[in-house]
Amino acid sequence: MPPSVRIGVAEQFKAAFRRYPTGVAIITAAGPVGLTASSVASVSADPPALSFSVMASSSAHAILEAPSFVVNLLGPGSVALAEAFSAGGGPRFTPDQAWDYLPTGEPVLTTALASLRGVPLDRVPVGTSTLVIAQVDDVLLGPSTGHLVYHNRAYIETPH
Repeated sequence: MPPSVRIGVAEQFKAAFRRYPTGVAIITAAGPVGLTASSVASVSADPPALSFSVMASSSAHAILEAPSFVVNLLGPGSVALAEAFSAGGGPRFTPDQAWDYLPTGEPVLTTALASLRGVPLDRVPVGTSTLVIAQVDDVLLGPSTGHLVYHNRAYIETPH
């Protein structure tokens, strides 16, 4: 397939997923290190497992190397937090962002809708990204206050 066709498909692929709203999460690991992700998906309920993908960055590399991590599912009121963790150099793990630490060492967002502590089962390189499949060992449920979704390059908050 000629490169010009592939570029067209890549741009159309991005445009297609801009039209598809997704949830927003911050994935954290000991360090502390963290990044914003909109690729989190449930894989299995028995045993509990999830997946997410990350693109190459120093935060992604640290999470890929970590023996465990926490997927913090964000709700309304978390736009500034999502933006801080999606941009290089944004403020991270500040006291006013409501972070605490699990006994196992990972940072956990105390205002998250839910926080899922997992361990990697598999890491699959795909192009410039890596797909992570993880077993969920612990679930902390937070307030069920509404939704935060990412759609067409914008965060949208909806009440409960």
